[in-house]
Amino acid sequence: MYRKLIPAFCLSLLMASLIPTANAAVSQAQANRLGNSLTPTGAVRAGNSEGTIPRWNGEAIDIPDAYDGTGDHHIDPYPEDEPRYVVTVDNLEDYRDVVPDGAAAMLEAYPDTFRMRVFPTRRNHTVPEHVAENTRDNATSASLVDGGNGVQDAFGGHPFPILHGSSEEKAMQAMWNHITRWRGRYTEREFAEVVVVQGQFRPITMRQEVFFNWNREGGSAETLDNIINYYLSTVLAPEQYAGGGILVHETLDQVKEPRKAWGFSAGEVRRAPSLAYDAPIASSGNLRTVDDTDVFNGALDRYNWEYQGLHEKLIPYNNYELSSDQYRYDEVLGDHHLNPALTRWELHRVHVVEATLREDARHLYHKRVFYIDEDSWNIALADQYDDEGNLWRVSKAMLNKCYDMPGVWIDIAAYHDLKVRRYHVQGLVNETDGSRVFRDEFPGKRYFSPFTLRRRLSE
Repeated sequence: MYRKLIPAFCLSLLMASLIPTANAAVSQAQANRLGNSLTPTGAVRAGNSEGTIPRWNGEAIDIPDAYDGTGDHHIDPYPEDEPRYVVTVDNLEDYRDVVPDGAAAMLEAYPDTFRMRVFPTRRNHTVPEHVAENTRDNATSASLVDGGNGVQDAFGGHPFPILHGSSEEKAMQAMWNHITRWRGRYTEREFAEVVVVQGQFRPITMRQEVFFNWNREGGSAETLDNIINYYLSTVLAPEQYAGGGILVHETLDQVKEPRKAWGFSAGEVRRAPSLAYDAPIASSGNLRTVDDTDVFNGALDRYNWEYQGLHEKLIPYNNYELSSDQYRYDEVLGDHHLNPALTRWELHRVHVVEATLREDARHLYHKRVFYIDEDSWNIALADQYDDEGNLWRVSKAMLNKCYDMPGVWIDIAAYHDLKVRRYHVQGLVNETDGSRVFRDEFPGKRYFSPFTLRRRLSE
């Protein structure tokens, strides 16, 4: 009897190994590193051996006395910091190992004006305790599903604080950590976006409201209903476009259920089925695709993914001056890029992820390389390549510690096209009344329904 059972048992093990399954979560012993040798969000707590990246200590920054509270312009908490060095095209080779390829390409494209002022590294990202707690729980339960196009058994924190599995799985996990990263529960702001052509631009002023269903108080993985967030953007100016906008229900698995989107104007609300992948954004002068927004968003299914490890790179960080109301838009915006005299770069460890277009898929970008901040999981930089392997577009996320969220998030995003030598900027607030407003309460899901939107537009 035992002789018969042993071959059958071995065969069942072999068959089980051939069945594709979702990647398993990490063990409890591994998850216990969170908050100890790792930060609560999975970054290496220790600094580097040279001392140029400090140890993460979890301390809150000293909020400037002049800051009035949520919704006010963020004030630089590090006014005494001075640049350690400045990278130019002339000394690029001295720092080439820490300069991302896209930044190097910009130094070479604009040698007379572009430079990188490198400041002391400030690892100031923190999250509320409920996010840290959910992240610990997710570490031992979350898994990729549907070939990496979805996540299951996770909620309210990073699903994969400790990357594990194959190179492809690690890459996808890192991207999902960016997509679901902590950005508060409900936020709203007014901002301007521009297309800059030889220094000329015309601002489009928007009002943005986002409810992050992923972080909903009292929610769970079971109550998500495949919705990560609800997004509403309305044009305020110029007058001929005012009142139009877009409503989005962002889905967790966009292959299983594509994002739902509606465009609206002049009292009409219509479905926008093509709002995905490389569809161009008109207000960006076609310099930004739909999945460029937030540096990356949406489904992962058109690319093959590869994790290239944790590297030390210069990335934009703590860029408070770029969002300051002490400057006007024409002082922030240069002919071909943001004003480098107002831009701050720091040395941080980043997860480098490469995406290569699948042979059976189409997209404007043949290859994309993402540099993901280890502390906050924000994509700080992205390099996009054309079909011939040439570096074509460079996306930069100007990260700031939003001390009323609290946490690090993108304030301004800049999208550079090296071929046409134009760029697009989203998130300018210098000439608005303030920065983002963060609230735990939100108007309710009905507020973000197309039916409610139609009723509001008709009033």
